Amino acid sequence: MKLFIGNKAYSSWSMRGWLAVKQSGLAFEEATVPLFDEDWNRRREGDEFAPSQGKVPILWEGDVVVWDSLAIIDWLADKVGRDIFWPKDEGARAMARSMAAEMHSSYPNLRRDLPMNVRRQFPPGRLSPEVVQEIGRILGLWAQARARYGGTGKFLFGDYSAADIMFAPVATRFVTYSVPLPGFAATYVEALFTHPHIRQWIEDAQDEAWTIEKYEQPVA
Repeated sequence: MKLFIGNKAYSSWSMRGWLAVKQSGLAFEEATVPLFDEDWNRRREGDEFAPSQGKVPILWEGDVVVWDSLAIIDWLADKVGRDIFWPKDEGARAMARSMAAEMHSSYPNLRRDLPMNVRRQFPPGRLSPEVVQEIGRILGLWAQARARYGGTGKFLFGDYSAADIMFAPVATRFVTYSVPLPGFAATYVEALFTHPHIRQWIEDAQDEAWTIEKYEQPVA
């Protein structure tokens, strides 16, 4: 398999796709496509990116291609077993799928105002009411998942799952922009940052040569 991703410092969707492939345990080759450099548009026109219209991540296995992080998770789960990605309990699995889907389609203000940058940590800034509302929704979902299904585990549904993969880039944003978190959420974020796959992604990002200035600014 070959996975095309954007910069590890900045590309939240690439992070989700990469974490999914790592979770599958399958061997893969990764290729980083620097976002928005002078060759970005030319690269996106290549045949390897045509199915996704130039968006990353995009995963190939021979002539089979799958793009979009949630689709990659689902496709890999079919290959290696759904229990590797989703909770075994029916109720937990239903909630985990719902949370992953909501993460996939929601929180536009958070995405816009707090872009991912795993190499920086800024002092707290003034957040818009829209971002505060979206953060409140996320923390509420985390609290429900932990209270109902977390048990003695460290992650949203006890064991590490696709729901954690989908919310991992949000956790990095909370750290980058020094968003104040209640104790249970801070503990969960710490658990994510100590997971070996997430730790490897962040470590790899430190060695990247590329900088995108618009993602290097604190909250105004």
